[in-house]
Amino acid sequence: MRIPYPQALRNLVYRLYARRVEGRLDHSQAPKHIGVILDGNRRWARADGRTPEQGHQAGAAKIGEMLGWCAETDVEVVTLWLLSTDNLDRPEAELTPLLGIIENTVRDLAADGRWRVHHVGNRDLLPSDTQIVLKQAEEDTVDNTGILVNVAVGYGGRQEIADAVRSLLLEHADRGTSFEELAETVDIDLISKHLYTSGQPDPDLVIRTSGEQRLSGFMLWQSAHSEYYFCEVFWPAFRKVDFLRALRDFAARNRRYGF
Repeated sequence: MRIPYPQALRNLVYRLYARRVEGRLDHSQAPKHIGVILDGNRRWARADGRTPEQGHQAGAAKIGEMLGWCAETDVEVVTLWLLSTDNLDRPEAELTPLLGIIENTVRDLAADGRWRVHHVGNRDLLPSDTQIVLKQAEEDTVDNTGILVNVAVGYGGRQEIADAVRSLLLEHADRGTSFEELAETVDIDLISKHLYTSGQPDPDLVIRTSGEQRLSGFMLWQSAHSEYYFCEVFWPAFRKVDFLRALRDFAARNRRYGF
């Protein structure tokens, strides 16, 4: 189908602008770990006269594109917030299709062959079918050497910290450590070892789409020193130029680990 001339012209201008932005990027200044709050699927669908399920499906289709853009830089870890613990309270008529879309997305990520998939979240809160898909994706990609893709499903920042403390306590209970001894040894590093992202670098950059300017509980512990980039577009409409702008903005900042 022939693209109307005005649209073709806009596409050309967009490609030229994206190329210009990319050409001015210093890839050595790229973040090593990017966290992404994929927000706005339902609002995008509503604005376009579509169903929430179609919005979630369009958002899922954008993930592969975004990871491809990351692969063109020196990004090593990407954390994608696909489903929060709060989302689990949504009506079954919306939640069930959403879980199916997430399961298919995780399968696609594993089948791609480039990414190493890792689940972050409380797996016990999820349906058994979803748990199986997440576990299988981790096992199938454990030897992949590409970007580590954290799929945050059934994830909440407060839940993560509570789970980390619980894990720490259970571990030391098994060792017979007294509460007094444990109190003397608990520090930031010890708690970090029990987070879902244990052993990973903290996110350098957190991107949230849809214009909302809040974390909503995303990686509360890990993002203490992260830079934030809030993008106005809904996630399904997120473009490469939006991604490049986020990287450009990050590279221009003078990071300070204090206040």
